Amino acid sequence: VLFRSMTDLEAKENNLIKDLASKQRVAIAYSGGIDSTYLLKVAVDELGKDNVLAMVVNSELFLDDEYNKALELAKDLGANAMGVSMSELADERIAANTPESWYYSKQLLYRTIKKAAAEKGFDIVLDGMIMDDNADFRPGMKARTEEGIVSSLQDADLYKSEIRELAKDRGISNWNKVASCSVASRFPYGTKLTAEAVNNVFAGEKWLRNAGFPVVRVRVHNDLVRVEVPEVEFAKLLAKKAEMSEFMKGLGFNYVTLDVDGFKSGRMNDVLKEEKKATLI
Repeated sequence: VLFRSMTDLEAKENNLIKDLASKQRVAIAYSGGIDSTYLLKVAVDELGKDNVLAMVVNSELFLDDEYNKALELAKDLGANAMGVSMSELADERIAANTPESWYYSKQLLYRTIKKAAAEKGFDIVLDGMIMDDNADFRPGMKARTEEGIVSSLQDADLYKSEIRELAKDRGISNWNKVASCSVASRFPYGTKLTAEAVNNVFAGEKWLRNAGFPVVRVRVHNDLVRVEVPEVEFAKLLAKKAEMSEFMKGLGFNYVTLDVDGFKSGRMNDVLKEEKKATLI
């Protein structure tokens, strides 16, 4: 992304504000991440608390801690927040963890939010998708379009780096928050998801965060676990290799590895060929 002056950023934010004003009353699919947090903050500031509802969804594929933090942060921003739950592992199409599973996961998410929002009198639902999402495999975009969800940040042509800058200017506390993702992304496509496997990943990543690695992924390949941290953290992690190995093997893994390519969000999508991506749902 090329450098953009604050004048350009202000213009983008003004376009976002005009878009929100035209909608008057909105529900927001709120994850607690920086993108939806910025969107929520602007919406509350511009439309008023009573015209905005933060919808926070919990499922087996996200940490309860993230769900609770999102509810708290929404309230800290002065927003009305509502928690709803969905069961992703109960849907075989999602539990199968194929590339198409992301579509069904987003479809369930949006339908769950739309139904709960409508019951509260909110007919327009926004999400936090941004321009950067166009650069990766995102079958959820098809579900978004089908379900009539509006991506106001994309409509305003906003990128992650710009949102962080604007969020910081607005005094949003999590402007530099590490992005999180469904735990399904920790498994190779085709690996059936189970509650036990998911909870092992949660436990492994929690141990590593507590050990001082806020940016981390625990990727599972059968009985092998592959740990991703930024390259600058390699030496620090290797100094804790004995404790890490003991903990991971206690979860049932036989092999514990460090990925020498370092942390990369969306790594499991690297195996998908471009032509394959184009043919998926």
